[in-house]
Amino acid sequence: MGATVTTANTNEKTWGGGNEPMGASYGKLMMWFFILSDALTFSGFLAAYGFSRFKFIETWPLADEVFTHFPFMHGVSAPMYYVALMTFILIFSSVTMVLAVDAGHQMKKDKVAIYMFLTIIGGLIFVGSQAWEWKNFIKGEYGAIETKGGSLLQFVDKTGKRVALSEFAATLPEDRTQLTRSRATWFMNEGSLPTYSVAEVQAGFKAHPELLVRTETISNGDEATLKDPKIDQTLTKKKHKTVLTRAESEARLASAHYVVEGANLTRNEYGSKLFADFFFFITGFHGFHVFSGVIINIIIFFNVLLGTYEKRRSYEMVEKVGLYWHFVDLVWVFVFTFFYLV
Repeated sequence: MGATVTTANTNEKTWGGGNEPMGASYGKLMMWFFILSDALTFSGFLAAYGFSRFKFIETWPLADEVFTHFPFMHGVSAPMYYVALMTFILIFSSVTMVLAVDAGHQMKKDKVAIYMFLTIIGGLIFVGSQAWEWKNFIKGEYGAIETKGGSLLQFVDKTGKRVALSEFAATLPEDRTQLTRSRATWFMNEGSLPTYSVAEVQAGFKAHPELLVRTETISNGDEATLKDPKIDQTLTKKKHKTVLTRAESEARLASAHYVVEGANLTRNEYGSKLFADFFFFITGFHGFHVFSGVIINIIIFFNVLLGTYEKRRSYEMVEKVGLYWHFVDLVWVFVFTFFYLV
């Protein structure tokens, strides 16, 4: 219900659909309000991520070493390639949404339907790709050791190439029992047991003198070369984690406490635990937005096919959902920049 304003010559409603602030309808104005509030939410998340990364910069995982998978290319290191492809697909879906809105302005129902369909396909590919990326992130690839002090130890060869636990861990006649609520004191329990025990990793490391331990601390190549001249000189060409000498590796491995495989909210084989927490929360929250946008787009798409907006002589609903979709794309550009590139 709009309030009435009386002027010298006319009676006019301040909000009745005709007297529109900034020339925007009520629906579009509310969409802009939602986008503004959501932008502040994402800004808070990214600011918290930036603060945490700055605070733990020395132990923060390197994105080029974490996101190296590409579908149907098992064992091939493709750092950031698939993330870049996901980003391109999402941005391209924003282009098709622009074309759908433009076709709606021209009252071209068939073109609106085609471009909406392409936008939906792009969104589904992105959400599916994000789920695939989560699966690889959670499963892990190499494994690591967590020390009693909470530090993370990874394994490399003399050239600095990562080595998986499965490549050297020994098999010992151990009887490991998982802690469950029925067996533990005070109804404690634990997650699934890792594939290898600490003793098996230590025994395997001792049997492979060519292996070295690297810590989660970022270092430059000169320091690594000074510690062990046998380390491949290619390590000096880029930022990497600190590689220890064989003697230092054995000393650090003696304090091993837990075998870490993959990442979850409590442990992370890639480095700082906060990295995994932020990854799940920020990309998951954005993925929820994309999935919601896909559902809304599907509803709008079927309304287009039914001729709902043709009867109204307006495709404003397509324009409103387009604003939301562009916002989701823009947020991903910031997430991609801060989380993957910087």
